Amino acid sequence: MTEHEGDGRSFPAALAALGGVDFAGHRIDFEMYGSFRSAAYTTEWLRDWTGNDDVDGDVFRVFGRDGTGGQAALWLIRPGRGPAGQPVVFLGSEGECGVVAGCLSDFLWVLADGVGPVEAVSYDDPGVRVGAGPGGVAERFATTARRGAVEVIAGARAEFPSFADDVLALCR
Repeated sequence: MTEHEGDGRSFPAALAALGGVDFAGHRIDFEMYGSFRSAAYTTEWLRDWTGNDDVDGDVFRVFGRDGTGGQAALWLIRPGRGPAGQPVVFLGSEGECGVVAGCLSDFLWVLADGVGPVEAVSYDDPGVRVGAGPGGVAERFATTARRGAVEVIAGARAEFPSFADDVLALCR
């Protein structure tokens, strides 16, 4: 058992594999952390993002960022499922907020289409570049059938339509 397994902070193998990807080489504005950010970091980040000192980051596992400091995270909303079964969300430095994919596997397919988290939540047409992303990681680790980024993003938005409103309601 690793030091974080008890609190859901064990880094999934798929995320670890993404750590070796040169996203800039794929023209994706994204960078992986080597592990989930700590509970203290996540709470401080969410408090800064919302301006609300009463919130904590317990339902998020932050694993990456874009160039402006926006954070990509797993949102622990599905009881009984491990980290890989949770939706991927993004909270940007300029107030962008949304669900990127319904699970980690689907997130891998979004990246494989050359779409990063900030583009997924910021644009209705995120500029899909099929085959332009790190498809090898998706092919190796994805447990869901390949779907295009637009379909994955639309499905995640439909499954969790109130995510952005719920997070924005925490803002002071």
